[in-house]
Amino acid sequence: MTQRQHNNIWSKAGALLLVFLLAVPHPASAQERVPRRNVLEMLFGGPRYERPPPPRWGQNERRGFERRYYRDGSVVDVPTRPKNRPPVRRTRPAAPAPVPAVAAPAAPEPVAKIENAKQVLVIGDFMAGGIGSELEQTFAASPGVAIAERSNVSSGLVREDHYNWQQKLPEFLDEVKPAVVIVMIGANDRQQMQIGDNTREKFRTDAWFKEYEERVARLADVVVQRKLPLLWVGLPAFQSPSMTADAVTLNAIYRSQVEKVGGEFVDIWDGFVDEDGKFVITGSDVNGQQVRLRGSDGINFTKAGKKKLAFYVEKFLRRHLGDMASPDLAKLDSSNLPELLTLPPSPEGVVVPTHPISLSDPELDGGKDLLGGAPLPSVNVETPRDKLVKRGEIAPPPPGRIDDYRLVK
Repeated sequence: MTQRQHNNIWSKAGALLLVFLLAVPHPASAQERVPRRNVLEMLFGGPRYERPPPPRWGQNERRGFERRYYRDGSVVDVPTRPKNRPPVRRTRPAAPAPVPAVAAPAAPEPVAKIENAKQVLVIGDFMAGGIGSELEQTFAASPGVAIAERSNVSSGLVREDHYNWQQKLPEFLDEVKPAVVIVMIGANDRQQMQIGDNTREKFRTDAWFKEYEERVARLADVVVQRKLPLLWVGLPAFQSPSMTADAVTLNAIYRSQVEKVGGEFVDIWDGFVDEDGKFVITGSDVNGQQVRLRGSDGINFTKAGKKKLAFYVEKFLRRHLGDMASPDLAKLDSSNLPELLTLPPSPEGVVVPTHPISLSDPELDGGKDLLGGAPLPSVNVETPRDKLVKRGEIAPPPPGRIDDYRLVK
């Protein structure tokens, strides 16, 4: 073997050893992935990625931090928790103290009614019952007003076989002898109506509306014939759009028929809708506070809703009751009559002389003319009016008046 061949063998062996050493990964960076250079960077040069130095724990580290190396070559110190340090317990912030609710004003204590108190008769369905109960509390402190509620929850003007208001109303009028009659009805009337003995009309037909108008007029006429004030309360909006549309139609019937016979229609529609005229469950109460007015079914009223409903009726009712609705009306009887002042009796034997006066004899008092009939006596001194009219002179202003411009020395 020649020297040249021997050198080639050793050069190949050295090249293989160099390739082997380069192929073996560094133990500290074996898990690190060096991003590859693309073709442009290899041809024209570009950033070179250097492997991060191996971590040397305990050197160049801040106390309480852990040094971490990332693939892009960045090094970040992350805070660590000591092993013997207890974990930090996070406590929830204390709940704020509940705000005390504003106490509602106490309801007025009922007082005894006077014998001639004005009776108010409230009739109708379940909505009329809410009006009656709230009006009782409203006028509880008024001794001159008594509320008589005669409602039937499931009644109406359609099912006369269930409850006939044409027969019941005259009986209630004879029993209560009211000064004012309040009617609210119609929430149960959206159903089939029987006309006569054999005819049955479906709701919303022309024959149905014609018969319903006649029944409303007959019921209102029972009150008006006795010369009693009639307040007919309209229906409110409902959560169901179809029920709301029907309520608008029925309210038009109530208004036209009641006003035709001389009654008053109480419109409550705006109190239970929003600015766009849509049904609302929550709205303003009588004090302007936001409360729930209607029940979850979208039909019934809550306590606040009934109070607002009665508030609309109360404004009309007080006009007919007058001073009898005042809570300051006193009940006078033998126990609380004021003391009367009596003159002491005159002594016996003493006569008080009195002169008779004749109303038909004007000369009795020494004169024939009425007071002011004689001419006024003449006065020689000129009055301020005479000076102004005759000579145009104005009397000087009294001292201290605003038009007194004299200088005070």
